[in-house]
Amino acid sequence: MSDSALPPSALRDHMAKYAGENYVEGWAELWNNKQEDETLSWDRGCHSIALEDLLMKWKQSGEGIYAQKPTGRRRRALVPGCGTGYDVLLLASFGFDVYGLDYSRTAVEYAKGYAAANADKYPVKDGEIGRGKVVYVDGDYFNDDWLEGLGLPHNSFDLIYDYTFFCALQPWLRPRWAMRHRQLLAPAPMGFLICLEWPRLKDPKLLGPPFASPSAAYFEHLSHPGEEIAYDSDGNVIVDPSRKPCPIGLVRVEHFQPERTYPVGKDEKTGEIHDRVAVWRRRDFSDI
Repeated sequence: MSDSALPPSALRDHMAKYAGENYVEGWAELWNNKQEDETLSWDRGCHSIALEDLLMKWKQSGEGIYAQKPTGRRRRALVPGCGTGYDVLLLASFGFDVYGLDYSRTAVEYAKGYAAANADKYPVKDGEIGRGKVVYVDGDYFNDDWLEGLGLPHNSFDLIYDYTFFCALQPWLRPRWAMRHRQLLAPAPMGFLICLEWPRLKDPKLLGPPFASPSAAYFEHLSHPGEEIAYDSDGNVIVDPSRKPCPIGLVRVEHFQPERTYPVGKDEKTGEIHDRVAVWRRRDFSDI
């Protein structure tokens, strides 16, 4: 296949061959079989402008991650399922030391090649801070092998960016996904998880990947990491307003419609933006 993305039906058929824990092998195989001029389905061809706009707003206002000064080191960021690594390079341009993680070693090699050839497309945003380092690593997000290989403990990342990672996972993995974010995110007030929520409006009865990922799904899982969240027979998240906050749950501190995002995050006819940006941090004593 050349100059085109894998059709959704073909992607679903391919991933259906990799059940349970083997799902990661399915993603790796897509990278292994990638042709030189082929565009993989989730590759947007550029970094997230919604993420860039949020970071620039925080930087200019001294809010979010810029409300706290890092102590003795650069701020550290993680992009799980980084693919070609566009957002890794964006974050480095803001001065973060960035770790791009992908299960596929082939994807990591593509990302390294892209970085070597395209670093000038991501000018440094602050001359005093300079550009952060970029490290690409292959590994399973849910295991600690890659983390130990980097010499980093849990709770090491001041920022984690999640896009087309949540929606790529089979829904039964979502409790683990939420708990893993909590394990890796730095304690409040420093650590922030930024999710670009997509596809929010997909019918949950339709098969994935990408799996339907409404805002309620992000909210329920991240508010109760590690817990099983109820879904109805149509695949909709069941929200229980009487449910008590989880002591280890993340707290959503921002949730908004970005002014700019990828074309795939907009209505094809009207141009209305369907994506949402959600910012989370770990709970602290002020939230109790």
